[in-house]
This record gives sequence, structure tokens and C-alpha cells, in this order.
Amino acid sequence: MHCPFCGAIDTKVIDSRLVTEGNNVRRRRECITCEERFTTYESAELVMPRIIKTDGVREPFNEDKLMTGLTKALEKRPVSIEKVEEAVTRIKANLRSSGEREIQSRVVGELVMKELRDLDEVAFVRFASVYRSFKDLDEFRAEIDRLSKDNSK
Repeated sequence: MHCPFCGAIDTKVIDSRLVTEGNNVRRRRECITCEERFTTYESAELVMPRIIKTDGVREPFNEDKLMTGLTKALEKRPVSIEKVEEAVTRIKANLRSSGEREIQSRVVGELVMKELRDLDEVAFVRFASVYRSFKDLDEFRAEIDRLSKDNSK
């Protein structure tokens, strides 16, 4: 870390503390050359993969879009916002842990469906009906039967 006062390359850390719920580290530093003290803040930079849409367009990951999709599916359902935020966190962690720089949008959709299935079955069927573009009542029925079968195991 360069000293902001004299530009020297060598500084030493005097004190380190976790701040903002452990997501950042506050460090007190001292310049070895001019002995001035200053504070730095460090946080992890977690890069999300780009999303490849079905038409081949690539776009940055958008957490707001993810949250909107989940809340629409869960509209008027007895699921707390905390549970929705936890689901978003799990989906993001799953995408990050893939190690991929780009990921197909269908992978994100499948992760959303898995989370919705665990949160609320009605919301799951709502989302699946739009995501999988159900054409008629038979496709709806087949998905509900599949869901019932999975729950009886």
C-alpha cells in the first residue's frame, strides 16, 4: 500500500478490525518513511458470471431481476422477505461457486425453480408455468403431478 502522504511503498499495518457485519476489514496503517498514519478499508470483490440469454445475448448478472422474479412468483404467498433474500443469496453463491465467467440463463432458471420448490409449491408452479411456457392445462397437470410425486417420496 502506497503512503497517501509521501508516496512511499512501504507501510505497516498497526491494527485490523472487522466492520459492517464482517464484510469489510478496517486497517490502520503507518508509513515507514514519514511515519504518518492512515486508514484503509478492504472488501472481497466477488465477480458474478455474465448471463447468456436464450437468444445468445450476454448481459451482466442482475440481482434486482432475480429478486423481482422470485417476489412475483411468491406474491400473496406466506413467505417472508428474509426467506426470499436467503434464497437469492444461495442462488448467487451457487453461481459464483461454479467458477464460470458466463452461464446460461436456463441454469439460473433451474436454480430459481429449486429454491421456489423448497419455499412454496404454489409459487413454484406459477414460476414454472411462465419459465417453461406451459401451452395447456395438461402441461400444468403434469408438472403438479411431478411435484406431488416428488413430495410423496
